[in-house]
Amino acid sequence: MRWPFFGSRTQRTAPKPRARHRAQKWGGGVFVGLLAAIVLVLALIDWNTMRGPIGNYLSGRMHRDVRLLGDLKVKLFTWTPNAVVNDLVIAQPDWVADEKGAGRFAEVKRLFVSLDLKELLRWHVVLPEVDIDQGQLKLLREKSGRANWNFGGEKSTRAFHLPPIRHFVVRDGRIDLADARKNLTFAGTVSSEESDRVTGRQFFSLVGKGVLNRAAFTAEVRGDPLLNLDPDNPYAFEAHVRAGATQIDAKGSLTKPFDLGVLEANAAFAGPDLADLYYLTGLTFPNTPPYELSGKLTRDQEIFRFQQFGGRVGDSDLNGELSVDASGDKPYLKADLTSKKLNFDDLGPLIGARPAKGGGRETAAAAATATARILPDTPLQVERLRQMNADVHYRAGAVISRDFPLRLAETRLSLKDGVLKLHPVSFAFARGTLSGDVQIDARGDVPASDVDVRLTGLQIQQFLTASNSPPALEGTAIAHAKLHGTGNSIHKAASTADGTVSFVVPHGEIRRTFAELLGVNVASALGLLITGDQSQVDVRCAVANFSARNGVMTLNQFAFDTPVVLATGEGSVDMRNEHIDLAITGHPKKPQLIRLRAPITVSGPLAHPAIGVQAGTAIAQGGLAVGLATLLSPLAAILPFIDPGIAKDADCASLLAEAQSKGTPVVQKQAAR
Repeated sequence: MRWPFFGSRTQRTAPKPRARHRAQKWGGGVFVGLLAAIVLVLALIDWNTMRGPIGNYLSGRMHRDVRLLGDLKVKLFTWTPNAVVNDLVIAQPDWVADEKGAGRFAEVKRLFVSLDLKELLRWHVVLPEVDIDQGQLKLLREKSGRANWNFGGEKSTRAFHLPPIRHFVVRDGRIDLADARKNLTFAGTVSSEESDRVTGRQFFSLVGKGVLNRAAFTAEVRGDPLLNLDPDNPYAFEAHVRAGATQIDAKGSLTKPFDLGVLEANAAFAGPDLADLYYLTGLTFPNTPPYELSGKLTRDQEIFRFQQFGGRVGDSDLNGELSVDASGDKPYLKADLTSKKLNFDDLGPLIGARPAKGGGRETAAAAATATARILPDTPLQVERLRQMNADVHYRAGAVISRDFPLRLAETRLSLKDGVLKLHPVSFAFARGTLSGDVQIDARGDVPASDVDVRLTGLQIQQFLTASNSPPALEGTAIAHAKLHGTGNSIHKAASTADGTVSFVVPHGEIRRTFAELLGVNVASALGLLITGDQSQVDVRCAVANFSARNGVMTLNQFAFDTPVVLATGEGSVDMRNEHIDLAITGHPKKPQLIRLRAPITVSGPLAHPAIGVQAGTAIAQGGLAVGLATLLSPLAAILPFIDPGIAKDADCASLLAEAQSKGTPVVQKQAAR
């Protein structure tokens, strides 16, 4: 049976060698002819006719209109083919509206580019020469993060990369930048040099000068001569940036020339405030005193590291390591920081304690108001908190303070999607600990703050200066504050705060003189002062509970109980205008011959309150004495000043239990019975 689909009995014969040879010669001739035709066309072509197709191709690649308006000259038949482009124009992307006055993305009066074919045969792209004459760039970024310089996507963070260039010339270059996200503007010029005109020394230098946010800006990058650079070897460079008072100096190398994706350098940063680095790095740092930090800076594509750095921030040392991962939608900063000695005053700017920079325009009245306030009113840059995430651990081995006997400080900071948490924040006193959590939710236009802190085991006497005599007051203080407020500063958040604050001394001792004065026992206190009596009496307990509403802290409960007097109080602390108004009334527990029934007052600005005696009550008491003396006898004049002393002991156990139920960490076994 025959199967015609698979062949017949007659076998196919292979082509003869002579025929095969003729076919190969014919195919080779066609290829050579085609190649010769292409070469001939390229040699005779008027390249100006190709401006449109080339512009269309580039427009598709760059996602914006590209036009070659001037002459296009191309030289191909050489080992270094080159092209001269005149009047190159690149438009802004479509999303940039004309009404923004953005103009064109780029304009180049003349561009010369050449390619090394010998290096290309070794799979290396090397440009022997790039010459840019009168080039202009207009860079824009919206608050959303969309930028006109990202050709690989709206939020592309790819490193700037060019092939190695052996002769790089920039003449009369100009850059204009308007960054709405960073609230940053820049206008300046760019130029390059390749030798020192005086010494003749060869090098490469790219210099930028201009104005950054109304402050002078200069940047100079200087490297090895370009003429003999090797694409496979690192390229040494040094960079110096000056932005106002901020300085950045670096010296290191690029793994590959003109590829900023991989580098390592020794870098030094200095300036008046770490927060100012936001404009140069895009990272959110806290406000600080003047700083100087130096260490090893490396980049591996989207991972930046600043390692083994050290220096000073204010009067405190700061050491550690940090890294930034820029591969995601937001930069992620991770750091482990330490200080051998932390000066407590250097923490002030972190919460806005330093007055905002007024550039010499701050009025005398504003300066006086800022000085009188305890709570800083410097605005928090909430939009910056939403632009990065962070995880930072900080520990100070010793704390130097003029006002507080502090020893250690430690906190862990996390920032995620606009929510900043300090969990926990801890300060260790010589005897006692302050610890708790702080959260700032900056996801909205007005940030919301939550504070939950506890004070435990604090020995009051360590705050009181005493020479050879015992301190006026001794005891263990315990406190708890839980508050919620809204506002973009410490002062504004406190002005809207709701919550509770409690302060407890479960037991202690007070100098008898002050206990008698607390009850305004004039005769006894004067006698003790005259004799220099240093004796102590017990403090059975002391409790103060405040409730906060819209920034006003009302004293709901106050009891200071000793064997000789029970003191109660009332009043409020208004955080909106930082004013305190408290009155403490003493109730003697024993009969007293001479006692003024006048509450002790604490009133005035929170920064400088005055302690006095409520004059109205004392005057009324004196008026009653005069009346009795007139109607009865001189002896009756002392009756209004006699106190029967019927005050009873406070129920300390109940007071402490109530404070404990509200979150104050009271140890019940310490309560006086």
